[in-house]
Amino acid sequence: MFYSHDTFGLGHLRRSRALAEALVSAFEGSSALIVTGSPVAGRFAFAPGVDHIRMPGVVKTPDGDYVSESLTMDIEETTALRASVVLAATATFNPDLIIVDKEPGGFRGELTTMLEIVKANGRTKLVLGVRDVLDSPEALAVEWERKGALATAEKFYDQVWVYGDPNIYNPFKGLHPSADFSKRIRYTGYIRRAVHAEPRPAPSREPYILVTPGGGGDGEALVDWTLRAYEDDPTLKPNALIVYGPFLDGERRAAFDQRVAALEPRVSAVGFDSRIESLMANAQGIVAMGGYNTFCEILSFNCRAVVAPRTVPRMEQHIRAAVAEKLGLIRMLDRDRDGAGAEVMAQAIRALPLQSLPSQSAPPGLMDGLEKVIALTGDLLGTTVKR
Repeated sequence: MFYSHDTFGLGHLRRSRALAEALVSAFEGSSALIVTGSPVAGRFAFAPGVDHIRMPGVVKTPDGDYVSESLTMDIEETTALRASVVLAATATFNPDLIIVDKEPGGFRGELTTMLEIVKANGRTKLVLGVRDVLDSPEALAVEWERKGALATAEKFYDQVWVYGDPNIYNPFKGLHPSADFSKRIRYTGYIRRAVHAEPRPAPSREPYILVTPGGGGDGEALVDWTLRAYEDDPTLKPNALIVYGPFLDGERRAAFDQRVAALEPRVSAVGFDSRIESLMANAQGIVAMGGYNTFCEILSFNCRAVVAPRTVPRMEQHIRAAVAEKLGLIRMLDRDRDGAGAEVMAQAIRALPLQSLPSQSAPPGLMDGLEKVIALTGDLLGTTVKR
């Protein structure tokens, strides 16, 4: 069973889906259930043996608090309802392994009761899975101290899987875990992605770059920057296909659509595509913000990429992009270093098809995450991988 709190964005759900499908394909007769708060979980297809349950959604307010997404309940009542969904799913599904994504105690501690019951039972293995970069060391230390996250992780989890490479980044930098906890950490490598469904046809016969701000809720600046580049330079090629993401504000999308219409056919846009992998695989290059899943896709499909990372509310994307640029895997656009003018993005887009491929610089084993997760699961459960 996978827990994915998903108050915002697509990253946690998509990572859980990739892992679930890999494990179900590797172990004969197994099933995987994803318990998620994502409001768009139902728009994704899942492989046979994998399904999901959606917890009531929550959203973050501008002042940093959370409220129920749809229900007329306060956040404490909503959290209690979400916790009851997790408990019911755990009791009925009775998993051999529970993998919790990123938040040791879940959203507002909603996993605490489930973790205590499972730990006392002693049958089900508990794994905390975290991406390669969580945040800057200083910010992470403050956040995890406030949540009591390190104490929760040390108390309950049998292993901690880092979906990254220790030579690239240590996500727990800034924390002071015990020696016993450190022994439970396993680095898996990055999670490889594949085009599972029928590949989508190219949006036109013209070569194109794919512009993706991920879920789109915080991607307005990237979309605007790209549009300004095409508006400022009428000769700019290749063409661009923008996938806004499902969380882009409706008014902002309408304004962007007007600008896209004025740039057609050099620029086109769609709202959301659950099979974005095929669009990436067919693109001449990627312009992205650089979240974990997009980074994995860039490497999986060996895409030339320009990454313009966000720095608010977390430094995660900037840290990842800076390290990746040093390794020669991507080109980073840093507004403080490179400037934020339309000509900066235009130059990057024009040069994108000429960049080196990530495979020319990638360290060996960088993308072996799924294979390592399968092996770790087999060892934890004493189960044989089907051949």
